[in-house]
Parts: sequence; structure tokens; C-alpha cells
Amino acid sequence: MRVEVAAHAPSVWTPRDFPDEALWSFDLSPADRQALISYGRGGEFTELAGHFGAAAQGWSELLSRGPGFVRLRQFPIHELTEPQTEVAYLGLGRLLGEPVGQDRDANVLTHIRDERLPAAAGVRKYRTNLRQDFHSDGSDLVGLLCLHPAAAGGESRIVSAHAVYNEMLARAPELVEVMYQPMPWDRNDEQGAGEPPFFELPPITDLGGTPRLFFIAWYIRDSQRHSDAPRLTGKQRAALDLVEQIANDPAFHIEMRFEPGDVQLLNNAVVLHSREAYTDVADPARRRHLLRLWLKTTTAATHELLRGGVPRQRRR
Repeated sequence: MRVEVAAHAPSVWTPRDFPDEALWSFDLSPADRQALISYGRGGEFTELAGHFGAAAQGWSELLSRGPGFVRLRQFPIHELTEPQTEVAYLGLGRLLGEPVGQDRDANVLTHIRDERLPAAAGVRKYRTNLRQDFHSDGSDLVGLLCLHPAAAGGESRIVSAHAVYNEMLARAPELVEVMYQPMPWDRNDEQGAGEPPFFELPPITDLGGTPRLFFIAWYIRDSQRHSDAPRLTGKQRAALDLVEQIANDPAFHIEMRFEPGDVQLLNNAVVLHSREAYTDVADPARRRHLLRLWLKTTTAATHELLRGGVPRQRRR
């Protein structure tokens, strides 16, 4: 029989636990910004690590042993060129973990923007302006740096996966059990040569007796386009629906709007995130633009099969 995650655990939270953003949002100081500028312009990583040592340790504690989310503000995007910004952002990421690949080319930085692609299976939603329901990414930590916000919409929402788990356990324990069983996941046409177009993985596994979630419901639902993928049962569909229903309840999630220079950092094992649909301005240079990092940490968070990111695939 499954048991709830202790209500006093730092990873179990609701918005009521954070009446003040200062509990999870930190402004980078002028000295912090200068350290990032110097590194982005060719400085040594040892100098960057030396400057941020204590602060980075504090952020890591919040991410790995606390609520699982942090926002940093005033990253010096206006003092750096775009390539320098990427270098500085990768340096910041290396303070917390090892950057890993995010696509079949193993790129460690992904540009999140609307590429005007159609809404279709096989098109990853980050390349569109569509809403992304609550989900986790395939890494221990995910970081998002805002270069340009949307003209309207695009708000980010985060929810405690453990609070959602506990609520599921209270409402429908039989559906929690379903989440521990393998489900098929669509590979978005990014499978390697000879691999099937889907894989199977339980959305919930335990690590040291604590549940950890890897959840992207539309990947699971999209697997049904492949005739050889196992068919989803009514209970499996109901379990996916219940996770989304709880996570979308304002009593459970925190909403934030990205501003230029904001960096959102999340622990994928204990926090789910979503993005609202958005509209952009006509000028491509001023459209919504985020930089995404996936990081592998020294403390395992997400599933072992996912922690190393997406391996480089041989082109077919």
C-alpha cells in the first residue's frame, strides 16, 4: 500500500507556504552580475565558481533538499552579446550540475521560441506558442533564462509533484498504483536507427522510498498514434487526467511571469511546470525567447534512463 509523502517534507508545498517571493526568488548583486559578465567574455570557470561558491551551494540545497525551485533575477543579458550570454549561462549551470543533451544532436542549450510550426504529433511543443500542460523535463534540473518575454501570455506555473501525489492518494489511491506501472511514451520521431518510435516507463518510480515523477501526459497520449504501442486503459487515462486536474487547481500551483534576465531553476523529480499559450509581436527579434538548460546533478533526481539527457543520434 502506498503512503503519502510526509506533509512536513520541504518538497510538499502549496502557494500558501510561500507568501513572500523572497523565499524562492533572489536578485543577483552587481558583483554577481560582473562575475557572469567576466566569464561570458572569456574568464576562467574557477573564478566564477569561487565567486558563487556559497550562493550556488544554497541554491543547490533548495533544489535538491528544499521545495525544488529557485528563481534568479537580473542575469546580465544586456551587457553581453548573445554568444557571450550563452557562455555565461552555461557557466551558471555548471555551478549546479553537468549540462546534458536535449535533442538528437545532443545540444546542451535549446532556444525556446515559436518557430511557427503546426500543432501535430512529433512537433515538440516548445517550438510553438501552444499551451504546455504540467510536465517535467528529461533531466535532474531544468533551467530557463528569459531573453524576451511574450507580448501576452506565456506565464509559467509550477506545482509540487509530491503535493499532487498526496492529493491523488487521498482521492483515488487505485490511480496512484496505475502510475507505478509502465506506460508507452512517444519519441517525437527522434528515435535512433533501429529503435521503436515509443518507449515504456512508469510515470512514478521510487527513489529511497520517496516517489519521483516523470510526467508528460501528451507524450503518453501521443504514443497511441503508433499501432504497435500498448493501448492505454481507461484507468491509465483517468490517472493522467487526475494529475493535470490537481496541478491546474490554483490552490496547488504558483504562477510567475518571466521578465528579461529571469532564470527559473527546477528539480524535475519534485516539481512539475506548465506554460500558458502566448502571442508575440511581429518583430522576430523581439519575440518570446528563452534559453533552456538540462543539468545532471550529483544527487539522482529523475529516472536513471533520463538523467544523461538525449544521446546523440545517428542520422537515418
